[in-house]
Amino acid sequence: MADSPKCYLGIVLHGHLPYVMAHGRWPHGMDWICEAATECYIPLLRMAENLRRSGRHSALTMGITPVLAEQLRDGDFPAELDAYCEERVRRAVEAEAYLESTGDHRVAGMARWWREYYDGVKRSFHEEYGADLVGAFARCQELGQMEIITCAATHGYLPLLGRDTSVQAQVRTGVEVYEKHFGRKPRGFWLPECAYRPRYEWAPPAECGPARPPVLRKGVDEFLHEAGIRYFIVDTHLLRGGKALGVYRHRYKALEQLWAQFESQCEPTAERHTDPNQAYLTSSAPLGMNPVAFFVRDEDTALQVWSGELGYPGDGWYLDFHKKYFPGGFRFWRVTRAKSDLAEKDLYDWRQAQQRIPSHADHFVSLVASGAAWDGTGAPPIRCCPFDAELFGHWWHEGPEWLEAVLERAHDHADVHAVSLGDYLERHEPEKGVGLPEGSWGEGGYHFIWLNQMTSWTWTRIYEAEDRMAGLLARAPADSAGLLDRVLKQAARELLLLQSSDWQFLISTWNARDYAELRFEGHRESFARLALIAETMLGGAAPTEADVRFLEETEARDRLFADINLKWFRDLETPV
Repeated sequence: MADSPKCYLGIVLHGHLPYVMAHGRWPHGMDWICEAATECYIPLLRMAENLRRSGRHSALTMGITPVLAEQLRDGDFPAELDAYCEERVRRAVEAEAYLESTGDHRVAGMARWWREYYDGVKRSFHEEYGADLVGAFARCQELGQMEIITCAATHGYLPLLGRDTSVQAQVRTGVEVYEKHFGRKPRGFWLPECAYRPRYEWAPPAECGPARPPVLRKGVDEFLHEAGIRYFIVDTHLLRGGKALGVYRHRYKALEQLWAQFESQCEPTAERHTDPNQAYLTSSAPLGMNPVAFFVRDEDTALQVWSGELGYPGDGWYLDFHKKYFPGGFRFWRVTRAKSDLAEKDLYDWRQAQQRIPSHADHFVSLVASGAAWDGTGAPPIRCCPFDAELFGHWWHEGPEWLEAVLERAHDHADVHAVSLGDYLERHEPEKGVGLPEGSWGEGGYHFIWLNQMTSWTWTRIYEAEDRMAGLLARAPADSAGLLDRVLKQAARELLLLQSSDWQFLISTWNARDYAELRFEGHRESFARLALIAETMLGGAAPTEADVRFLEETEARDRLFADINLKWFRDLETPV
């Protein structure tokens, strides 16, 4: 490890899934989170352990959203993961037997490979991690292998939420849930979709119902500072201007087609000559008070991992994501060639894929080092590389092993040193302040993916629910207890779930549009009925037996955030 590196490498992985507990299994229920655990989270934990055993630090930043942590710690999760692995093993055994009977021995070998994979994952889950993945990540943090950061409670898209109390509740709930699971305060915060909004006179988008007069809204950074957060991450164009690259369009064909309808309307901002490889301070509060640090996504290195066509995941020897064998949905084939037809895919060869990892890791670290033109004054540059965690192992099967190889090389490199973002700030506190515009890492750099002609109706309903929640809490006593308190808290949970940015994303990409719309409407209807029960009680009437039964059913189904605090939904801690 370099004593005086010329450049730091800050890899950030963002682990998130919407709430799926008790909301079905396949294809977008519990199988979704079990798939992520077996293909991504457990391989990442193995990566960290391998580095520790070799005397190296993982030295990365790992985001685990509160809604994900709550699911991984749910009492039903271990049995669900066991059942998922056992089902995958059963299907692999059946596929192997059938393929052997037809004489297709090479493909049968791939079925056997997957059987061994899921047997190994299940064994690791119990024997190495005690059926507690959150606890395993927490131990990595205690050992200095990685820094865990938090996020908004349900990954709400903060710039578009209609009330400051909604932003406050998302942020504060996220911080409190982190403290419950990790036993310390978080230093960093992943803004959902890297979406930021400064303080200004805000009005709901015109597409979302009747016009409302603008009101002064606090900047997202202000809520982070009040919650004790030290830093967050933004996309490059928020600092430098110019055209935003986006991170999703090339993975979702429907999104690429939708974006073509809007691209001509999106004018890139003027470019500013500001170094994206530094940490900065920002504050949209009056007089620039209470600034928070931020890091900027490095575009050159990001493209090498995000792009399935130009980046490493598109290498012909790596496991292909799209072609699957049915029944079972196993991936037996390799990428083969860029944009090759599914029928042209060759059989995957694990050994050949492993041989590609070192050269790709070498190239990545050399790319990071090429930006190490530090003259010894000020803070050394940091190339901040944020990715969705699920890229590693799910979209790109060899991703965790590539990441391990990168961190090995960065540990031993003369000029490059891998570091968590919080540790970088401890060594190099930023001094320069920069004002940030509104935007995200989505296509066009603004809110397009989450607010468009297909999703505007969801925001209308969110704003209605937020207003209704505010009205309930204005009438309810601050120290409400008993059944009324339970009703209000469950209504708050349903509101948070309604605000999840996942629903708009899934609608826009057509990846699971029907599922997203059903889930959104389900949470809206649950909130509406709970609000009606609360209004009845506040009017002096007792709830019916059916009301109480509905409350109990909803509490059992959407059982996250047991310690939810209504004060964050009621009043702003620091008024605007």
